[in-house]
Amino acid sequence: MNPTTTALVLIEFQNDFATKGGVFYDGVKGVMQSTNMLDNTIKLVNQARAAGVTIMHAAISFAEGYQELTTHPYGILKGVVDNHAFRKGTWGAAIVDELTPHTADIIIEGKRGLDTFASTNLDFILRSKGIQTVVLAGFLTNCCVESTMRTAYEHGFDVITLKDCTASLSQEAQDAAITHTFGMFSHPMDHDEFLTKLADTPS
Repeated sequence: MNPTTTALVLIEFQNDFATKGGVFYDGVKGVMQSTNMLDNTIKLVNQARAAGVTIMHAAISFAEGYQELTTHPYGILKGVVDNHAFRKGTWGAAIVDELTPHTADIIIEGKRGLDTFASTNLDFILRSKGIQTVVLAGFLTNCCVESTMRTAYEHGFDVITLKDCTASLSQEAQDAAITHTFGMFSHPMDHDEFLTKLADTPS
């Protein structure tokens, strides 16, 4: 595993998910606590960055009024609209303080839906930097993480999804994604296993 051709994509580590007081925090906190997700991710990011891995932050946000979406949203995006979540410029849409991007990190802009590739320049940046391995962490496990995982797999990247750096709205949804989906479209592993493989790579 070559750190110079590896990118860690952090999906929606935003206050509305990951911080007390966030719109969806009460929904995800149980799974976050069960895996120690946030602390794991902080350790992961610090060590991966130090090893030379490219760190990418993919936050979702919408203008006031959600004009970017259909006038009749349904599914998960209806929940976002109904709960006034991820409004651009608000505390809820901001990346959590613990993972404030460093100057060398890359901010992926334009995420308005589930798949991080769909409305952003993620694919262009990955290819322009010669990235071969895409490592995924974030929210929600069975939604944005899974959608991004499938597309990364289809686009020919070597995909790693970190089981203990993801969270969903229920333990059942978390377990189902890890058990039945992760292995179809990625190499599932815990953050410690990934960091060990990274450390074992010859310089």
